[in-house]
Amino acid sequence: MAIKEMLNIKDQRPKAKDQLLTTNLAPNVSRYDQKLEFILRTSARIFAEKSYHSTSMRDISRATGVSLAGLYHYCKSKEELLFLIQDNCFGRVQERLEARLKSTSDPVARLRILIDNHLSFFAANMAEMKVLSHEADSLNGELCEHVSNQKRKYTRLARKILSEARRASMSSAADGATDLTVATYALFGMMNWIYNWYDASGKLSVNELVDSITKLFLAGFLSNESDASSAFDSSVSSENLSVWRAPQTIAPLGRGKQR
Repeated sequence: MAIKEMLNIKDQRPKAKDQLLTTNLAPNVSRYDQKLEFILRTSARIFAEKSYHSTSMRDISRATGVSLAGLYHYCKSKEELLFLIQDNCFGRVQERLEARLKSTSDPVARLRILIDNHLSFFAANMAEMKVLSHEADSLNGELCEHVSNQKRKYTRLARKILSEARRASMSSAADGATDLTVATYALFGMMNWIYNWYDASGKLSVNELVDSITKLFLAGFLSNESDASSAFDSSVSSENLSVWRAPQTIAPLGRGKQR
């Protein structure tokens, strides 16, 4: 199946607005698309539990109650299933973010929207989040390139939002400002790691999670700038450490003397 054909499944999907992947499908979504989305949701859960490479199409068939022949009617391979999961997730989170950003031009408010949108989406879709994080390199060729382009687009938007927020802040002209690339990927690292520890049914609500990460990112763990700067000496070089104790310059062992 060509990539354009696979992308046609999105034509009738619900628009972003305030919907999450877990909400009910709109009435005008076809029965075919409803069934395909059920297969994708179930596949994401199994990939998250067992890993993509340890999951077979037969596993998905058993979990969905759809015959192998039926599965291949919707998708020609396991890789196409993974692609559609990733494409759908990135598409939905970006659509929703772009729609919400239209509500304000305030740079800091837009940064909070970025964080809230990302965390709210993934807190409601933990299996999909784990698949996106763990199976980033499992696609090949054109499918991989398409998803990679989506990631780059999302990252560029996040970087732009961070840049605007920094310019608008009082400390934007401060010497030694954090590198924008470091800041962008550090933020994604904070947000993407929650699937390892966050429990949406626990005592910490999604709103509290968003507030905590927003404050931590904007103000830092040591909120007093002078305290933060005195906590380390930037002139000290990081060591190049190895987990192995033996020197790496030792020559390979020989085969011994020949008799």
